[in-house]
Amino acid sequence: MSSAATTNTVAIDSKKPLTKQELIAANIKLLIEQLEAGYSDALTNYLTAMSRFHNYSFGNVLEIARQMPSATRVAGFWTWKNMGRSVNAGAKGIRILAPIVGVRRKKDEEAEKDITKQNTRVLLGFRNAYVFDVSQTNGVDLPSMHEVSGDPGDNIEHLAAFLKGRGIQLAYNPNIAPALGMSYGGRIAILPGQSKAEEFSTLVHETAHELLHKAERRTATTKTMRELEAEAVAFVVGKAVGLKNESASADYIQLYQGNASLLAESLEVIQQTASVILAAFEPHIADEATDEFVEVAA
Repeated sequence: MSSAATTNTVAIDSKKPLTKQELIAANIKLLIEQLEAGYSDALTNYLTAMSRFHNYSFGNVLEIARQMPSATRVAGFWTWKNMGRSVNAGAKGIRILAPIVGVRRKKDEEAEKDITKQNTRVLLGFRNAYVFDVSQTNGVDLPSMHEVSGDPGDNIEHLAAFLKGRGIQLAYNPNIAPALGMSYGGRIAILPGQSKAEEFSTLVHETAHELLHKAERRTATTKTMRELEAEAVAFVVGKAVGLKNESASADYIQLYQGNASLLAESLEVIQQTASVILAAFEPHIADEATDEFVEVAA
């Protein structure tokens, strides 16, 4: 079995661990090159990966999407073993960066003051780790994930509860037509009469505006960028719950206009916002694990 990571169109040194910032920069550079070459499906691959691996860090989502765009469910070698599945012989791992977490012990006199806080977990750095897609394994059948096809199920109710918990009012108002939804800052209006899939997608879109664009970020973004970010969040979340959503398009290239740092920032907030919304649906949407990590004593 080899643990050398596979790549699509660019080679990133798999032997020397990169920092998170270097990893993100390399992937953003590749994505821009692909977009400028007319390969808009590259962006769709990244957004789809966000929907599938929302518990992973932004940098590792980019890594998974770059190395295996078709991946649907990934885990480490021993995680698969514990789930009754084995990694196929010769399968090439998907390289990610795993945090190395240490335990910093307090001095005896500090520990005696509060015995419940004797040790502190600290991030020491990162190491290469390899995960494998379910398609690279064999063994017992996995329990099916909660998926729908064109029907968000009870996730509209879960999202409504999420909004209520954040003090955001939700109302259905026919007077907002022809708009499908409106975000007012602390209040969302949805046009009644939409299909359940459309209603859910619209509600996620407006929720993204509430989370992203009603504070200081609004002054640093254009209307086009805000709409594209909200639509991207709706795409990621919709994909995660099984909706068919083909709204991601080459128009998204307008979002960064050649500015790599702007694209990186936008994609990161899209991933973070989608993760927050998807967390409201758990355990209705489940991921086996977050980033693989190793713990050591410091």
